[in-house]
Amino acid sequence: MRLSQFIKDNIEPILVEWESFARTMIPPAETMSVVELRDHAHEILLAIAGEMESAQSERQREAKSKGLALPFLKETFAAEHGGLRQRVGFDLSQLGAEYRALRATVLRLWMGHVGTVDAAVLEEVMRFNEGIDQGLAEAMATYSEHVANSRDTFLAVLGHDLRNPLSALSSCIHLLELAGEARPKERTLQIARRSIASINDMVTDLLEYTRTRLGRGIEVVPQEGDLSALCQEAFDEVCAAYPRRELVAELPADVVLMFDAPRMRQVLTNLLSNAVQHGDPAHPVALVIRDEGAHASLIVKNQGRPIPPDSMQVIFNPLVQVATRESAPHERPATSLGLGLYIAREIVTGHGGTITVTSSAAEGTAFTVHLPRGGKQATQPGG
Repeated sequence: MRLSQFIKDNIEPILVEWESFARTMIPPAETMSVVELRDHAHEILLAIAGEMESAQSERQREAKSKGLALPFLKETFAAEHGGLRQRVGFDLSQLGAEYRALRATVLRLWMGHVGTVDAAVLEEVMRFNEGIDQGLAEAMATYSEHVANSRDTFLAVLGHDLRNPLSALSSCIHLLELAGEARPKERTLQIARRSIASINDMVTDLLEYTRTRLGRGIEVVPQEGDLSALCQEAFDEVCAAYPRRELVAELPADVVLMFDAPRMRQVLTNLLSNAVQHGDPAHPVALVIRDEGAHASLIVKNQGRPIPPDSMQVIFNPLVQVATRESAPHERPATSLGLGLYIAREIVTGHGGTITVTSSAAEGTAFTVHLPRGGKQATQPGG
């Protein structure tokens, strides 16, 4: 039996075995559904099988070896597959691993079927490898295009978000100049302080993102402290920033554990602000601490439209912006660089903890941070 026919006749067993292998070898695959993981794999294999059965000249084979062949896997197959994998958090090495796993699964199953290897079998293997390589090349090209688009969008958002507080600062300076020797109005100073804080937050996020991408990590220095007291301070700060929104807190007294107070304040402020910005203004945002013996849990919950399933897969990835906003127009806009949740996860991980999210129309959206009671040994950049 030709390999192309073997693929067509055994497409489901191939996908089942490949799926099992992929879940153990590719981290993002561990939490993906069967439909998400198999995305386009069925069509890609059938397209390769169909191409293997077509006549091929030496010139066409040479073009394939140089990456110059015309695409045979259409936009809805390998190319689109690469774009979707970028959106769900695969990196390029994981995308390559996925195709290697697919190649290895097909060839191992087929070799067990054919038994002996002759020239005809080797020719089939060569044609199949050419198809896999071409499909991977098309997937990687689309993946890279999506990465470039994401980078361009990020730069555009950065420019837009920096322009707003800079414009506000410019206006404040103009008002103060008009005031002359008169005492400046407190409102003008508040706007100026808020604008400076927004710019500072964006610059801090950019620096910490750069540090993590260089492999240095975010510095975490845990010390014994009262997590409830820290949560109350962060809660009060966010309440002051959003005076027209209702926030509620359930904070038991004296939840003592090891944590880096400035870093955890950063996590809390980010999660609470995120909940306000994306939640339904008709419902309160809730902050809850649960003291659970060996660890403590922080829960930030809001009601509103649930996070889309495809965003759930990548919500903690850098440069991701979830397109869900229900905040009232009068609310203070926050930075939207897509780095806040990524940095929050890095900080929590530095504490030896975890951060997870659940979201549904019935239950709302809840971010849960689990922190070990004893904390984790201090981590330094480059450590």
